[in-house]
Amino acid sequence: MAKKQSVKLAENGKASVENGKASVKNGKTRFDPMAVTWMEKYDKQISTIWKTIPESFGKLIATVAIFMLGISINGDWIGFLFHFKRQLGFYQAPVTANNSSSSFRWQDLGLEHFKLNDLWSFMWPSLLISYSLYYFIGGFIHWYYYVRQRSNPEDWKCQPKKWLTPELEKDEIFWGSLTLFLNAAMSGILTCYISNGGYSTVYYRMNEYGWIWFVLQFPVVFIYQDYTTYWLHRMYHWPFLYKHFHKLHHRYKQPTAFSVTAIHPVESVHIQLCLSAPLFFLPIHWLSFYTSAFYAYYHGIIDHSGVNFKAFWWQPWQPDAIFHDNHHQYFHVNFAFNISFWDKLHGTYRQKDRIYNEDIFYGVGKSVDAASTKELNDDIEERNLENPLAYRAEMPYKFSDKEVKKLKREHIKS
Repeated sequence: MAKKQSVKLAENGKASVENGKASVKNGKTRFDPMAVTWMEKYDKQISTIWKTIPESFGKLIATVAIFMLGISINGDWIGFLFHFKRQLGFYQAPVTANNSSSSFRWQDLGLEHFKLNDLWSFMWPSLLISYSLYYFIGGFIHWYYYVRQRSNPEDWKCQPKKWLTPELEKDEIFWGSLTLFLNAAMSGILTCYISNGGYSTVYYRMNEYGWIWFVLQFPVVFIYQDYTTYWLHRMYHWPFLYKHFHKLHHRYKQPTAFSVTAIHPVESVHIQLCLSAPLFFLPIHWLSFYTSAFYAYYHGIIDHSGVNFKAFWWQPWQPDAIFHDNHHQYFHVNFAFNISFWDKLHGTYRQKDRIYNEDIFYGVGKSVDAASTKELNDDIEERNLENPLAYRAEMPYKFSDKEVKKLKREHIKS
């Protein structure tokens, strides 16, 4: 059985490699820029170099790579860099002229009118760096797990028996690239606006609002962003919004790191605006905002990686990666990201005695007793696809053989 599985995985790997190569059509060579598997063509060369690197240092490189990919997904690195420079005194806020004239002229409606002077100098680096990190760091992470360790998925993958098809890999890159453009552009616009003296509540002297508030705002911003994300995410799982917007993101039932930005552009802009609100409505030191943002982005990559990452001991609030992987596998459940308590509080945390699928909305699932025979069989099959190693103890959702027989007996009777 293990030999057959290895052969099958090897065949999947070959198909994925072929997808990343230039294709030939009508005698002409055509390169596909949306193929995530471009790194596979250089597997031998990279592997040769990688073998010379100590294992502990290799893991550090992978961790840093995940963080770098994380900060690229919303382009907020440019905001961090701007505020850091202003903190050090390298960038002073411009003095805004007081124009008391109440007359309005259409010719005055330019970038300067909206405090977007020199917008392009913010936009092009935001887009260039974000895309560079997305493709090259993302390609490295893809190689590190999905190429280098493809023959032993049961050791690291949340769903070791299932893989995205080459077509879906390309699809997530396409939508991820489109959404990344909007994310990076919006970050560039917001940073440009603040740099030109536009209204914001950001401050730079740590004790300006007292040291107590400086310390407290770190958890306040983190909780605000995470709880807001929970409700936005849950809202996009309501039937109408899910079918017209969020369903795009759930094409990727076995998510990869590239899935994190593969969401509908309308949803992406909506979320980014809501998460940026503290910059304009709350006295906030820039460091607390970006600390929370980068933490969320890092774990956004972790949670969508498909890898069975575990939270560290100092993160009792942080669910393991399998928590969000369950969300992709079972659709309408586990809506939280960095604080799983929200799901427990609102009754949307996955339960063993309930089944979940794409047609069962609102996060509460359906009792196994009320499920049809097909729903029950499908659910049992899905549970068998999960990796026991992704959980800290005995797999909490797997039915024992005795339980399966009992459930099926009861369904036959009913």
